[in-house]
Amino acid sequence: MENFEVIVIGAGHAGTEAGLACARMGLKTLMLTLDIGSVGRMSCNPAIGGIGKGQLVKELDALGGAMGRAADACAIQFRVLNSSRGAAVQSSRAQIDMRRYNRHMCRLVKHQKNLRLKEAEAKELLVRDGRVTGVVTDKGRFGAGCVVICPGTFLDGLIHIGLKHFSGGRINERASIGLADSLKGLGFRILRFKTGTCPRLDKNTILYRDLIRQGGDKFPRPFSFSTKNPKLRQVFCHITYTNKKTHQAILDNLDRSPLYSGKIHATGVRYCPSIEDKIVKFSDKDRHQVFLEPEGLGVKDVYPNGLSTSLPEDVQLKILHSIPGLDKAEVLRFGYGIEHVVVEPTQLYPTLETKLVRNLYFAGQINGTTGYEEAAAQGLVAGINAALRLQNRDPFILDRSSSYIGVLIDDLVTKGTLEPYRMFTSRVEYRLIIREDNADLRLAQKGFELGLLSRKDYLKAEKKRKEMKEGLLFLKKTKVNPCRAVNIKLERLSSSPLNRAISLEDLLRRPQVNILNISAIHKLKSGISKGAWEQVETEVKYEGFIRRQSRDVERFKNLERIRIPEGFDYGRLSGISMEIREKLSRFKPLNLGQATRISGVTPAAISLLMIYLKNSDASSRRKVNPVFLSGRKSVNK
Repeated sequence: MENFEVIVIGAGHAGTEAGLACARMGLKTLMLTLDIGSVGRMSCNPAIGGIGKGQLVKELDALGGAMGRAADACAIQFRVLNSSRGAAVQSSRAQIDMRRYNRHMCRLVKHQKNLRLKEAEAKELLVRDGRVTGVVTDKGRFGAGCVVICPGTFLDGLIHIGLKHFSGGRINERASIGLADSLKGLGFRILRFKTGTCPRLDKNTILYRDLIRQGGDKFPRPFSFSTKNPKLRQVFCHITYTNKKTHQAILDNLDRSPLYSGKIHATGVRYCPSIEDKIVKFSDKDRHQVFLEPEGLGVKDVYPNGLSTSLPEDVQLKILHSIPGLDKAEVLRFGYGIEHVVVEPTQLYPTLETKLVRNLYFAGQINGTTGYEEAAAQGLVAGINAALRLQNRDPFILDRSSSYIGVLIDDLVTKGTLEPYRMFTSRVEYRLIIREDNADLRLAQKGFELGLLSRKDYLKAEKKRKEMKEGLLFLKKTKVNPCRAVNIKLERLSSSPLNRAISLEDLLRRPQVNILNISAIHKLKSGISKGAWEQVETEVKYEGFIRRQSRDVERFKNLERIRIPEGFDYGRLSGISMEIREKLSRFKPLNLGQATRISGVTPAAISLLMIYLKNSDASSRRKVNPVFLSGRKSVNK
């Protein structure tokens, strides 16, 4: 039996980040995939980023992950969503050439030192004394110190097109049955979720003259802090809408929908429903937007985002041909729905190690998420922690106040999810502090210390930090005097004239004034980059809100610092209901902060637990740590 330090099962977005992280941290890593050509394949829409998701990609890049740079190298349109709103909710999104992205990731994996890619099906996990020791595949057995499972939709996947259904992980790709059975046999609590995809259209049969054209941003904002300019030709997307004829075609055929005929029992994606779900649940809407996205340069495939469906093929044609611009559209591949196995994520620690089996990590859709970005973020964290475990180093845990990744993982492991989970800015309490534009300042040092981010990129982030400090000091110290020229410029901005000398910082606080306006009024300090000045502007304009959120973060961290000892007996707590004791015993929270976020645990119960912990012998508590830390304290908070 050949032995590796880490085995990663799956080569999708979670698997590639996990495998690359482990290998780059110096561990001999094996990546198993059912199809050696499918590494990093974008199986659904041809885009990366979006509301709440762009932040995840920026954070991945700051930590040294691969997705941001790969997206920049393969992007054919960049847009910043919510650009007219505040910095806290702005998110980057890019249309991606899917085939180029697949090839880019294949090259990365195949040329990565310490990483071996093998086409084989994982059939069973080898476990001894509660610890994973390897994997049984159809090509033999392989030993490992840690295993990271990133199976996407392949775990006991079942594809639905109308009333037909068949086993598969993706269309024309087989499902992973043995591994799903192995996880059930080990005692993991299992759910089934459902997702779906749209039909693919031939662009040469779309009547674009009837559609609304949408271009990208004039000045693209890349995902990676190391990317200067996009490499590929930028293209347009197009918008059309469904109508009453479309809706009637769907309503007339609901009895042939697996969703409404009882064929599908799994829980679907609430925030990205199928077109049949939209028509039934939002019957008051006269139309729904369809966003036509090219799948790449030099290919004819178009993805009609908004038309995810598992209806029969003939009905899909009726739907398409009822929509303006798609009257004569030809289908290259029909849409379908897919059910797959999910493991309840509350069975994981914040490192994404399972509580049931030591050294076993889960990442991606197996944890109940949907989306490339959510998967990649989990894959990176799981891979990092598998490597740190074998290197006997402190685990890597991001909390809710440090990152979107921290919120994502904390939501999963603390609250769980009964439906496919996707990230939104609204889930993030401290979003004014953890923005897209400062991901490098927040996380680059961690990425560098882990050995994933280059020294060059780390120093670039530190240079930006220094420039920001200099820029803020310059604005505070530099005064502008009232004069006719200045007041004319302010009048043009609909801002009140000056009647006394004020600092440039105070002038920038005005809602009508931005940093470009400041540069037109007074020459700015040289040697400070455009990105640093933009961030200075955000810090100045939101100073009061940021200060308030910083105080909230400190209160949050105070609860996170109160550790709960390994094996704590909640039965000792009087005045707490049996239900809450059972929840605390099952979830095994690591600290008081995590305990507060468990559904159903009351403030009164937290108060009693806090009193008990504070009255316990402080020195003995400092020596006891949760089981997954192996006697080491958690850092990187």
